[in-house]
Amino acid sequence: MKRFIFSFGITEVAPFIDWGYFLHAWGITRENRQANEIISDAKEMLEELSGKHKTTAIFALCNAKSNGDDIVIEETTLPLLRQQHSTEGKYNLCLSDFVSPLGDRIGLFATSVESTLGKEYINDDYLRLISQTLADRLAEATATLLHKMVRTDERLWGYSPEERLTTEELLSEKNQGIRPAVGYPSLPDQSIIFTIDSLLGLKDAGITLTSNGAMTPHASVCGIMIAHPAAQYFAVGKIDEEQLADYARRRRMTHDEISKFITKNIG
Repeated sequence: MKRFIFSFGITEVAPFIDWGYFLHAWGITRENRQANEIISDAKEMLEELSGKHKTTAIFALCNAKSNGDDIVIEETTLPLLRQQHSTEGKYNLCLSDFVSPLGDRIGLFATSVESTLGKEYINDDYLRLISQTLADRLAEATATLLHKMVRTDERLWGYSPEERLTTEELLSEKNQGIRPAVGYPSLPDQSIIFTIDSLLGLKDAGITLTSNGAMTPHASVCGIMIAHPAAQYFAVGKIDEEQLADYARRRRMTHDEISKFITKNIG
């Protein structure tokens, strides 16, 4: 396993903010007359925060192989869920499908933004909400920047060294490979984060976990990176009782223990 820790300034990360998702968090679209005003205020805040705060990223390149619906990472098993709702002629996908059973590599990552970011706006509800939304987007933007570095820098992984994508193309996910985060549709089980933590060491990114797997600071992202050219994002969706029982067995948890982490996926 190769492990790296990075610290980025706000000005390094800001170009990778997806302003569409920023507005989505506010429940508005770019067509809304308030959109430009909110984005303008957010960009002004970024300038004020520049030099005062940093974001942190941690990455580990690991040996891995698939074993059915599991990925074995450095001899630690990461059980996964498989779709059960695909249409005729399409596969029910599992993230393990994109990792070779004969031996492969996989990335583990986490990014975080200092919990102190935005404290200076605590007495202004509007600016406080902007700072909170910015913190979340900066954590995601840091993941975008880190993923780019991982793909193109052979010292990290460098599986796509010739990549020449614009920022717009990066935000549209035109790159090779994926980085599903814990809690997202293709990796919905929040308890998986404890397994990743045991390998990655989230505390080195300033992240602590609650008993239910929530991250502190809240503006944090954690997940895996897969390089396969055919890898794609997907939603696991609803699973049946048979898969739930099998998953609980593979997770070495009881039916009730695992159910509380994947309630939305139980059909």
